Amino acid sequence: MNLLDLELILVTLTVVSGLIWLGYWLKTRKQPPAKTEPIIVDYAKSFFPVLLVVLVLRSFVMEPFRIPSGSMLPTLEIGDFILVNKFAYGVRLPLVHNKVMETGEPKVGDVAVFRFPQDPNIDFIKRVIGVPGDRITINDKVLSVNGIPVERVELGDYIPIPGGDQGDNVALRFKETLNGKQHDILIDPNVPSPIQDLMVPAGHYFMMGDNRDHSNDSRYWGFVPEENLVGKAVFVWLHWNIGSTWPSLGRVGGIE
Repeated sequence: MNLLDLELILVTLTVVSGLIWLGYWLKTRKQPPAKTEPIIVDYAKSFFPVLLVVLVLRSFVMEPFRIPSGSMLPTLEIGDFILVNKFAYGVRLPLVHNKVMETGEPKVGDVAVFRFPQDPNIDFIKRVIGVPGDRITINDKVLSVNGIPVERVELGDYIPIPGGDQGDNVALRFKETLNGKQHDILIDPNVPSPIQDLMVPAGHYFMMGDNRDHSNDSRYWGFVPEENLVGKAVFVWLHWNIGSTWPSLGRVGGIE
């Protein structure tokens, strides 16, 4: 998910339309009201309030994203349109992403959107597995947090969905309990798993996809710095794998 250009365009349009409107008002405030205004001013007055509201909502409240890959299967499918709570992990300024207000921190089990550490222009979505101070161990596909194996119960085979990232492989589906909350994950017995034993440093988070053997995550490129956090994924509001399916409301609901 790469929405930096959209954010830049939205900020630019809001600022430019606001400046045009303000400049015209300052220039004409002491003059009799004009019968007609320049068309560019008319457009600026019409669009600025709308752009400002969209910018505020998108930057500080909720932001929409589309899921482009199968790394979070079965929780999120390719083509899911989701809402991300931008208020959950601190209020940040658009473009510069500096935090200006503390509102909360990620918890183990959250599904979080963050800017990819190796390319901050790209947004990733994964599940929070470890917070600062946690010890994460992965051995033979068994995940342990602080020395305690994460509870999971096998549910049977997971049949790949059309357009998914599973290829022709049939993965095993498990019900995993993480931090007291349950969600489903996929394990592909045909894919080797890295062995890891590490401590999450201060100000960083360890992220993994629910599609455990088909996810590019912290096991391969490291921790996510706190300043890269975007928000918490909370709701699926539409499913549309463009080019493969029709828009559907069948998956509308909260994200566990």
